[in-house]
Amino acid sequence: MGIVYSTNPDFAIERNEDAVATPPAKKQKLIVGIDRRQRAGKQVTLISGFVGSAQELENLAKMLKTKCGVGGTAKDGMILIQGDFRDRIAALLTAEGYQAKRGN
Repeated sequence: MGIVYSTNPDFAIERNEDAVATPPAKKQKLIVGIDRRQRAGKQVTLISGFVGSAQELENLAKMLKTKCGVGGTAKDGMILIQGDFRDRIAALLTAEGYQAKRGN
């Protein structure tokens, strides 16, 4: 945090420490589905329902991308993996202790 100068005598520094506590894996209910919308006909596996910090989401996405050998991204609380890997990802998440359910 940098230095803040103010001429207002009532000025107070507001600290936004909204650290999201990540619940344990067995309490996470993830839905593994497929999405084709707005992707030029290409399929992506979409994992939604993750609750936790952005860093934990990135770590989970990296593990899934590595295990599947494909690219992907983690943004807006969802993980997108290139291609149709619904069954494999649901099995990987279950092996990691998550409650994963295969969607559409």
